[in-house]
Amino acid sequence: MEKIGIIGCGNLGLSLLKGLRKQYPSTPLFGSRRNTEHLMKLADEFTHFTSDNALLLNECSIIIIALKPYMILEFLEMNKALFDSKRHTIISVATGITLEELANSLGSKDFSLYRGMPNTAADVQESMTAISGTTDPLNRKEKVTEVFEAIGETVWIDEQLMESATILGACGIAYVLRFIRAMIQGGIEVGFDAKTANKIVSQTVKGAAQLLIQNGLHPEEEIDKVTTPKGCTIVGLNEMEHSGFSSALIKGIVTSYQKIER
Repeated sequence: MEKIGIIGCGNLGLSLLKGLRKQYPSTPLFGSRRNTEHLMKLADEFTHFTSDNALLLNECSIIIIALKPYMILEFLEMNKALFDSKRHTIISVATGITLEELANSLGSKDFSLYRGMPNTAADVQESMTAISGTTDPLNRKEKVTEVFEAIGETVWIDEQLMESATILGACGIAYVLRFIRAMIQGGIEVGFDAKTANKIVSQTVKGAAQLLIQNGLHPEEEIDKVTTPKGCTIVGLNEMEHSGFSSALIKGIVTSYQKIER
């Protein structure tokens, strides 16, 4: 794997770096941030941190830009002279910033330019990453796929769906974790200590996901297998639905999407 640079090692950028490090233990990885002091504990022979983006861009050919959305266009505009369209493959993971906006800030449409939307499960190589791209003069689609498949699963989508992918895949981590937290709290109320409840719930959620992934069935088909007539499962499910469980989740997803679209 070529040298990879991640500009903006915040929560997402650092998760990407950690996941890539596990998959490519001897590939040089570079991460940048204004203050790198607390990152240095992760540095080693092949992992480098710097506050000098010029150094990172000089060293790396694959550039992942993980800056906050409100910062990225200004950053590209100010540093466009440091980017080389004949060498750099640029991947933005910023929410709501289009490929056209990125190209305009770079001052050129000649870059191999992509958008990726991973999530923080990249840290443990279980990210779901949606990817889109339009211009690709360096023919880098396979390489970009390889980078993100190193940290989980990938799906190529039309750019117009990137905001939807952000809500379902990236924000979705928080939705699922909040659901898990609620299950743990319920487990404590019915008698378990927090540690035991956490273990049971986490493995149960993992198992449920694997059922869908490996069997390729609709969730309702798997639900039917554990809802017996007059049983405790259907009573619990019905109570949750009466309290607005599904509608609250759907409304939350749509509200998050509307926030991006504004």
